[in-house]
Amino acid sequence: MIIAATTDYREAARRRLPRFLFDYIDGGAFSETTLRRNIADLADVALKQRVLRDMGDLSLETELFGERWAMPVGLAPIGLAGMTRRRGEVQAARAACAANVPYTLSTVSVCAMQEVTDGCGRAPWFQLYVLKDRGFMKDALERAWAVGSRVLVFTVDMPLPGARYRDPHSGMSGPNAPARRMAQAMFKPAWALDVGLGGRPHDLGNISAYRGQTTGLADYIGWLGANFDPTIGWRDLEWIRESWKGSMIIKGVLDPGDARDAVRFGADGIVVSNHGGRQLDGALSSVRALPAIAQAVGGDLTVLADGGVRTGLDVVRMLALGARGVLLGRTYVYALAARGEAGVAALLDQIAAEMRVTMTLTGAADAGAVDGDLLA
Repeated sequence: MIIAATTDYREAARRRLPRFLFDYIDGGAFSETTLRRNIADLADVALKQRVLRDMGDLSLETELFGERWAMPVGLAPIGLAGMTRRRGEVQAARAACAANVPYTLSTVSVCAMQEVTDGCGRAPWFQLYVLKDRGFMKDALERAWAVGSRVLVFTVDMPLPGARYRDPHSGMSGPNAPARRMAQAMFKPAWALDVGLGGRPHDLGNISAYRGQTTGLADYIGWLGANFDPTIGWRDLEWIRESWKGSMIIKGVLDPGDARDAVRFGADGIVVSNHGGRQLDGALSSVRALPAIAQAVGGDLTVLADGGVRTGLDVVRMLALGARGVLLGRTYVYALAARGEAGVAALLDQIAAEMRVTMTLTGAADAGAVDGDLLA
């Protein structure tokens, strides 16, 4: 298959992955209205075309949380990304390190944080949920700090898992799920050889490191359901803010009031996000929520955003609306599933190229200085 645009990776991933994995990555909550809005609303953002602006010194470089990066783009935390390619989180992290962009490791990754750090030579940002098992949270924070992680991404929009109706239909969950997954794998031989046989152990590495026993895919849904905490409040984050000496980002903010609470709490950054449309269906798209939040917090913390970003043009749109950095989610996992590390590397190259085209044609010479003046 010819990959001409970043969106082509989705079709390549659909062809290669068993249905239960593709639908898990691709799907959203309820009727997937917010998932669609993320993409449609971002596409509706118009930019000013400017000409004869001398773009010879155009720069994509930016600084986020005390580090200089090649562009204001990072890879978001995605659970089970390691099931899309053999030791997939390591491959994605290597591509991110080579491109000098941040990689964020999910709590529920297949590869544990030590393996990812060893695999690419740089500690990832680490994503954590508020869970009932505070012992696990403490252990995870200690392990993250020990490998050199200095940026904690705290996901707060998942006190309970969303109603994701594709999963029981696809075999990710529901009756006879293991047998259905096995049957699907038989019809995807490339994936079965690469991941099904060659990618073992099929484990939730960070959780198993704490439990001292294997936590496989069969345990995934049950463990999450038993450990998410609907009683979560700002008080539950206080001990983490006090003990975590690095930067702390609150992910899952859609309301200006919550953004101001994050400032009062002492967060270093927020991610304007609706969890890729996987939690509250009918919620605002990230791009619609972003301007009011950016205005509410001003320069009090660093505003990142995700949701619906498929191209470098979309990245510039998010920057123009107030984000200082943008996280790619499904987009990079499609590329990972399609072509592994090489796919993620090619995707990041293409995102950078698309940003350069967009910035040249809008007269924006510095990605770190993109603002609302670009909006038409």
